[in-house]
Amino acid sequence: MSHDDFDFEPIRGLPAELPPGEKLLWQASPQWKSLVVRAYHVRKVAIYFGVLILWRIAVGISNHHTVAAIAGSSVVLSVLAAVAIGVLCLLGYLNARSTVYSITSRRLLLRHGVAVPLTLNIPFKMIEAADLRSFGDGTGDISFRIAREQRIGYLITWPHLRAGQISHPAPCYKALSNAAHAASLLGAALAAESNAVELTGTTAQPALPGRDPARPAFAAHTAAA
Repeated sequence: MSHDDFDFEPIRGLPAELPPGEKLLWQASPQWKSLVVRAYHVRKVAIYFGVLILWRIAVGISNHHTVAAIAGSSVVLSVLAAVAIGVLCLLGYLNARSTVYSITSRRLLLRHGVAVPLTLNIPFKMIEAADLRSFGDGTGDISFRIAREQRIGYLITWPHLRAGQISHPAPCYKALSNAAHAASLLGAALAAESNAVELTGTTAQPALPGRDPARPAFAAHTAAA
């Protein structure tokens, strides 16, 4: 008996066999440590509890509390911090383990979901532009701007979304260890689909139908980890 939760998939990460003529070009999953930091904000949570502990110590000293009282309350906060951070790390690990990003010759697919697997299907014709962002830890994100008339469900797609875009969510391949390679493959696939391509560096810059060919499909950024 198989214990694979996704053994119903004919191809890993895909809900069904690909149609004739469509090829699977690339697949990957997020790096869970980077996903925990950037999507689950574990560092911010750690800093928050650190500030709380320092504040409790400072208040205890200023109010002449006993060392035992200060230590006791600090330990309680430390335990709460450890539990919160542990839960976020576990969620990030499970999410990364259940997520598969796929690029085919005609579309993007995003399979995710720990309890209930969901697959987001994005044909190339829906993509207006893409953004490649590299981080100091060696990973990168690729986010996609989707045509305005198309709607992406925020809650059912999170955390695989670009931060800060709530009214018009942008799907995002997060915490990739080979983001530049994936962006290059995607650029070439988009170019083949639209049959118009301009190369800049190592990334293909397709001129998508209805879009200004002078504006690159990929905007590259570098950010801190």
